[in-house]
Amino acid sequence: MSHPPFPVLARLRAGQPVFGATLTTPSVEAAAHLATLGFHFLWVEMEHSPITLETLRLMTLAARGLPAQVFARVPVNETWTAKRVLDQGVSGVIFPFTTTPELARRAAEACHYPPLGKRGCGAGAATRTWPEPGNYYDSADANVAVMCVVEEIAAVERIDEICAMPGVDIIFIGAWDLSFSMGLRGRQGDPEHVKAIERIRDAALRHGKFLGRPAGTPEQVREYMEQGFRLFQCPTEIDLMARGARAILEPLGIAGVPRDERSFD
Repeated sequence: MSHPPFPVLARLRAGQPVFGATLTTPSVEAAAHLATLGFHFLWVEMEHSPITLETLRLMTLAARGLPAQVFARVPVNETWTAKRVLDQGVSGVIFPFTTTPELARRAAEACHYPPLGKRGCGAGAATRTWPEPGNYYDSADANVAVMCVVEEIAAVERIDEICAMPGVDIIFIGAWDLSFSMGLRGRQGDPEHVKAIERIRDAALRHGKFLGRPAGTPEQVREYMEQGFRLFQCPTEIDLMARGARAILEPLGIAGVPRDERSFD
């Protein structure tokens, strides 16, 4: 069965939602399996997990020919971090803490070859797993998705400049870090937090950017889609495992470790 090589941007441009499974453990087996379950991309978490560059390459190899694209969230918004994951064959880069227009420009330039950007030539590994035949450089320039995460209140003050940056495809709202930067310690429903998210959303839509945010349930997805969001970071493989276990065991009267006996997650 053939699959479209770059479903994320294609679906977004068609107004369709996009769902990504989050990987936080260095399991190539988990990545390969998640890539077959209906998700449109894998969010490989390299900012908050022990996943290394070598593991990312193996995940890219394991997902070759499967329906889901491989995206990597790099640890910091730097040209060299983007270069390293792109050269492993990922087709999307997620840049954390994009708090200024200068960082948005850096993200866009890191993912495009000159004269569009500043990406260096050295993509031998990427060319061996890239899903589209022909000129890799032209294909990568046209199809690599650039996602900037807005997750600090300081970014909201310059959000129009950030969202206006050419070469940035997706504005993703890091709702939890945003709340912490506002002194809310994770509280998502606070009126000021809601107002900040609305301001980011309005700027992204005004400048023609696609909008993303985390979503853990179908109900959240439906609610956020009504607000203009189309890309959703879905739960981690660990959370999906926990949900599957509860679905089987709880109806049988079997429970895991109580929440108040473990760390908050």
